[in-house]
Amino acid sequence: MNRPRLARRDDDLRELMDDPACDPERLRRTLERFGVVNRLIAAWGTVYRNRVRPALATATGPVRLLDIGCGGGDVLRGLVARARADGFSVSAVGIDPDARSLAVARAAHPVRGVEFRQVDSAALAAAGERFDVVVSSHVVHHLSRNELQGVLRDSERLATRLAVHSDIARSRLAYAAYAIGITPLAPGTFLRTDGLRSIRRSWTAEELAEVVPTGWRVERPAPFRLLAVHEADA
Repeated sequence: MNRPRLARRDDDLRELMDDPACDPERLRRTLERFGVVNRLIAAWGTVYRNRVRPALATATGPVRLLDIGCGGGDVLRGLVARARADGFSVSAVGIDPDARSLAVARAAHPVRGVEFRQVDSAALAAAGERFDVVVSSHVVHHLSRNELQGVLRDSERLATRLAVHSDIARSRLAYAAYAIGITPLAPGTFLRTDGLRSIRRSWTAEELAEVVPTGWRVERPAPFRLLAVHEADA
């Protein structure tokens, strides 16, 4: 079997779940199991403690969160739960252009004050909507350079305190570790094939730092993870 080339980003590779004609049942199971995958590898607990909570702490009243490309909604629900446990009065919006993802998000256990909309970040920014904190998880690697810069510019307009976009850091070790670790969760889903393709499409820290606009910085919150961060008061 040929080893994937990871020295540079594979811009042309596409994930199976992005195909409008993909198996809907496998897609549903994939989106539902993202909750487990994200708890294991996405380090949102660390990102919340080090980035999101300090930003929310500067607010004097109710706060608002936005998740761009929310998928099945597990990341947003987790952030809302953490914020409420810390005493914040919080509402949240998850957006995704894919109706199939939103169907899974809406079918999950409902959380008070959390809504899901089929819209993109450009439309929200154009409508003048504002949020204390804007996040995304595993969206960055789906985007071309121009698309990424557009979403980051939208995030600057939408976020009054903090924007933080989390994704995979491409490396051979990340690829090998995921290929082994995902095996128990993969049957009946796109998790293994698409996860490995995601790594091949992902950026390294150095590549991402060259792409983000002025005022953004790239951080490494955990092994195999990258953040693109913008603080509105910076």
